[in-house]
Amino acid sequence: MEIVADAVEVNGAHSTLLAPTSLHVSSGDLLVVTGEPNSGHTALALALSGRLKPGGGRVLIDGADDPKALRRRVAIVDGPDITEPEPSVPVRTMVAEALSIAGRRSGRSAVRAWLTDHDLAEHAATRVENLPAAERTRLLVDLACATRTTEALVLDTPDRHGGDPHVWYRLARRECRRERAVIVLCSPHSADRLAVPHARVGAGSRAEEGAR
Repeated sequence: MEIVADAVEVNGAHSTLLAPTSLHVSSGDLLVVTGEPNSGHTALALALSGRLKPGGGRVLIDGADDPKALRRRVAIVDGPDITEPEPSVPVRTMVAEALSIAGRRSGRSAVRAWLTDHDLAEHAATRVENLPAAERTRLLVDLACATRTTEALVLDTPDRHGGDPHVWYRLARRECRRERAVIVLCSPHSADRLAVPHARVGAGSRAEEGAR
């Protein structure tokens, strides 16, 4: 699978939400894209996943302008006010809802088994807001991948929860090895700590700037 964003721009009622941004990523690629706060991380995630029509430019999947295919095949992980879970909900409740949406068994025994298989059983009763940053991101990545059609992930600012960026970077690399395309949106500071090549919101990029 290949996703190409060509000068994608999102405009709000009074200002630009996302300056023209270009990138290219394929299955097995990991692309880190940095931007300062309010530079348009979530707007870019929505455009890349077919959930927001750009005001300018376009997003292609396998060469086609097909928002429906993007919505089916690209998952946004922990997008603020979009896909982030309700903070006060217990982990087991959130997992049950996510598994149901993914078309998987979501009864109590199925949820208990899923949490055990993913080394999260001890957090079953924990409120989402109290999960450590590393476990939160791992949980949400694994739930996004529970949907059988997911071929690409957009991790929306996992660094906003604190913690070591190397943890979510390793998760992203894991999914690349499973032949998913992965885009991580984060701060320049996190990319500097990782010491990895990265693209920028509002600039052109190629997937080769990332890692496999």
